[in-house]
Amino acid sequence: MKTLVLLLSFSVIMTSSMDAAAEDWNLSADLNLTLAQNAYSDNWVGGESGSLTWQFNSNTLAEKQLNNWIHNKNTLKLLFGQTHNQDPDTKKWLSPVKSTDLIDLESTFRFTLGGFVDPILALRVITQFIDQSDPAKDRWLNPLDITETLGIAKVFIKDEKREWMARLGAGFRELIYRDVLDPDTGTRDTETATIGGFEFVNDFTTPLAKEKLAFTSKLTVFQAVYSTESDELKGLPEEDYWKYPDVNFENILTVHLTKYLIMNFYLQVLYDKEIDLAGRFKQTMSLGVTYKLL
Repeated sequence: MKTLVLLLSFSVIMTSSMDAAAEDWNLSADLNLTLAQNAYSDNWVGGESGSLTWQFNSNTLAEKQLNNWIHNKNTLKLLFGQTHNQDPDTKKWLSPVKSTDLIDLESTFRFTLGGFVDPILALRVITQFIDQSDPAKDRWLNPLDITETLGIAKVFIKDEKREWMARLGAGFRELIYRDVLDPDTGTRDTETATIGGFEFVNDFTTPLAKEKLAFTSKLTVFQAVYSTESDELKGLPEEDYWKYPDVNFENILTVHLTKYLIMNFYLQVLYDKEIDLAGRFKQTMSLGVTYKLL
């Protein structure tokens, strides 16, 4: 990780001191908030209970051809939402429950040398605002999933509205879990794991139906070949689980009903055998207001 961070820092310093290309930064920030609500009085009969569900989404992009041979792209995806429910009997509002939570930051430096493929450096950090998996302690920005890769990329489509790029590289994933409780001693400590392997990423974005629809798809596959936890897992039923590929397949269809009103369809398929032997599935549909900041 330190090596890649140094390389990225060196690239930024080097390009900032050189004559950059005539292009300005391509900046965009889409914000949207969705709400769904119903409530019942305390004398309502029938067993119904009210609820309030809200979700905030933010997608931010900053990219630029820094000079003739380095292109920098930075994306930040933020998701957070909660569900508030009424008690079916008393009709009192209960404490909110988190419904979605994601921080996904990625930065790439692509060296546009004019070849069939471009060398690329990539850094991706995935975490969440608040980890509530431990009933005794809320942990902010936990866990951290940091992936650093060095590889090659191919841009198949690139214009103002559409982009299709695939990349393949080798690198490391660092998993950091903070304030993990030891049930025997009652103490908390930070646990880390480093996994080395190969990563394939496919990004695709396009407008549809005269730009009334927008479709975004991202497929990430990480195949591990090395893990710092392999010795500790020897002899256990799950000793080889880390060797199976991890898959994250995200798809978003956005329907622009009006300038400020949108409908979002989100589908995510995850597979990580160390977490669950079967694949995991997430689907949401939401209607809300949107605002394009940039």
